Amino acid sequence: MVKVKVLIEGYAKETKGGWLASSTTTLIESNGVKIIVDPGTNRILLLDNLKKENLTPKDIDLVFMTHYHPDHNLLSGIFTKARVLDDKLVYDKDKQTEHDGLIPETKIKIIKTPGHDQFHGSLVVDTAKGVVVIAGDVFWWADEEKQDTSNKEVLLKHKDPFVKDKKALLENRKKILKIADWIIPGHGKMFRNPKKEKK
Repeated sequence: MVKVKVLIEGYAKETKGGWLASSTTTLIESNGVKIIVDPGTNRILLLDNLKKENLTPKDIDLVFMTHYHPDHNLLSGIFTKARVLDDKLVYDKDKQTEHDGLIPETKIKIIKTPGHDQFHGSLVVDTAKGVVVIAGDVFWWADEEKQDTSNKEVLLKHKDPFVKDKKALLENRKKILKIADWIIPGHGKMFRNPKKEKK
């Protein structure tokens, strides 16, 4: 059985001259493989939450980066034994190979979801509670915003101040809303897809 757990709920607060931000960090366990998605920037919070799961960085087999913004991947290097993946490649130290659209040794799908960033991927995970899509910044909210997930239209129209390609972002939001029962955003709370029937 595949387990998905949000270790850190991502936050993003605008400050004078910048941001205070770290992404949502998710732990997946599948077939004995331990995967961290988007380790973020907050080292103390990450290590504390791994410890609560009786894990250290050396216990993690794979790290998946949804995209290359540092608030999502700054801490990838602390997982010294892990291979690192993005939307196209597997990095094993200095060796790079293309993956086949799956997280190695699992059935977890990697889908390309550009828009917020040119190179962006999301994970599609079949779990006992339904299909969970770890969407990175396809969906995200700043701390001062209300996280309105009440209907499809609100989610599709939600503004992203850092979007690189509005058309691609819209198409990938639609794609995720077609397949997900649950969505884990890049910053904000995990939410149920309002289009899906409650189970």
